[in-house]
Amino acid sequence: MSEIIRWGILSTAKIGVQKVIPAMQKSKLGKVTAICSRSLENAQKTAADLGIEKAYSSYEELLADPEIDAVYNPLPNHMHVEWTLKALQAGKHVLCEKPIGLNKAEALYLQTEASKFPDLKVMEAFMYRFHPQWQKVIELIHSGAIGSVKTVQSFFSYYNVDPANIRNNPEIGGGALMDIGCYCISFPRFVFGEEPLAVSGSMDLDPAMGTDRLTSGILQFSAGKSATFTCSTQLIPHQRAHIFGDQGQIVVEIPVNAPPTEATKITLITREKTEEILFEAVDQYTLQADAFACSVLDKKPVPTPLSDAIGNMAVIDAIKQSSETGKWVELK
Repeated sequence: MSEIIRWGILSTAKIGVQKVIPAMQKSKLGKVTAICSRSLENAQKTAADLGIEKAYSSYEELLADPEIDAVYNPLPNHMHVEWTLKALQAGKHVLCEKPIGLNKAEALYLQTEASKFPDLKVMEAFMYRFHPQWQKVIELIHSGAIGSVKTVQSFFSYYNVDPANIRNNPEIGGGALMDIGCYCISFPRFVFGEEPLAVSGSMDLDPAMGTDRLTSGILQFSAGKSATFTCSTQLIPHQRAHIFGDQGQIVVEIPVNAPPTEATKITLITREKTEEILFEAVDQYTLQADAFACSVLDKKPVPTPLSDAIGNMAVIDAIKQSSETGKWVELK
């Protein structure tokens, strides 16, 4: 192992090329060494555009490279578990895009198989948790700034009706809940530090594509705490998160896609004052890569273990079940 992490990128997926790879290249703890695609020409062009040393024409070829320490997996959702396991079998650490799999059963299977490689790290890439604005949110909550936290409300939407887009293919894990609703589920679990006891969900399916174009959910936690959310792939783009306590609230203006080149803010509202808390521009994908690299280099647990990914998938499954049955679903 070198003193930095040498990354290999599985595929030339848009999120990787446009957001994650450039952020990883700013990391002092890692270097993007190789990228692959089913098309060698595509891999070579992307490598040239991004200044990446090696380009491979298959995922297998990249995984066989002994000079790669860790893999970033931004493949379509239905390929996450398969290629994360193949990377582990090749001796690579893995940072896998969310959601970790198509359902809880897949996530549990991944956890079981990953346990066979105790020296290798696996983490689901919920990058928002590493942004200073969310770190401040957790700090404020723990300090009692808004009193006893009772409920979290979130909203996340964009507009995409292209049937050729993978996010609009239900067979491979497309739809609002899997693509962006997973964030809305993650928020309250992060804030409360616990799993919900029961959920209720409602999903509106696109009649042509079959994906959920609008999903809403209610999550019940212990001691009367709750969370509500709506996500959509066919509404005007918007995102927001509100955390309410009995003494105040926190508003996170851009909870997910915090821009890497612009300052961000959260607003703390109490009975005494309204305070805007500003944060200098940072790239949360760089912070995520650094955190993962630290876990590898220091041989310590990753910040977000697979148990957290399993918890998120369990809620996603329950929201789907609730929408189908019209009933509350208890989580065990």
